[in-house]
Amino acid sequence: MNGPEIQISFAPGLRLFVAAERRSGHTAVTTDGVSSLGHVVESLGVPLTEAGRLLVDGRPVDPSHVPAAGETIDVEGVERPQAVPGAPLRFLLDVHLGTLARRLRLLGVDAAYESEDIGDPALATRSAQERRVMLSRDRGLLRRRELWAGAYVYSDRPDDQLRDVLERFAPHLAPWTRCTACNGPLTDADKDAVRDQLETGTQKSYDVFARCTECGRVYWRGAHHARLEAIVTDAVREFGGATA
Repeated sequence: MNGPEIQISFAPGLRLFVAAERRSGHTAVTTDGVSSLGHVVESLGVPLTEAGRLLVDGRPVDPSHVPAAGETIDVEGVERPQAVPGAPLRFLLDVHLGTLARRLRLLGVDAAYESEDIGDPALATRSAQERRVMLSRDRGLLRRRELWAGAYVYSDRPDDQLRDVLERFAPHLAPWTRCTACNGPLTDADKDAVRDQLETGTQKSYDVFARCTECGRVYWRGAHHARLEAIVTDAVREFGGATA
């Protein structure tokens, strides 16, 4: 490429996306003179979903800015908590983030999830149609232009993934109000109304039930409740909300 040369630097949190030689201070990049700064940033490995302010010689610019020769560019990380304007905050998770989806639902966060790999174009289209923030570890998916909004999930450990999403977006937490299987809202259920869905031991041992208004699944505070309660308690303690 034979065009304007710029100097570019990335915030520490973004350096995992770029080549090793670009992880310390400003480095030279030769552009084509017509591509936008957003295109240049993504061509160097950083999805724009992860870029905050773009500064040219200390001055904020839009991603559509076309870099000129000699400019010094700083790419900042996303400010946290990150505001998502224009729609109620809700998420869409790809096939690899099932555990995270269930934990978000456990906390009452609207988290749609694709249990099968429907492909990046379909995921991006659903994100746009339903105005959901796409959560993924797939950098290519997060660079798709049709996404409504997106965020990279930085860890492969569910505990860290949950903390990352809660810290970044600060969603309202309403534990025990969503179905962890389908994301539908839960409502209190009379024991007699759900008796035919219960094993004999469950009928004898428990009296308080909830049922999903969409898929009909029945919930009670059974053997796994202590583990789930610990997830809820930790999240509420750190990020706010109300236990039920």
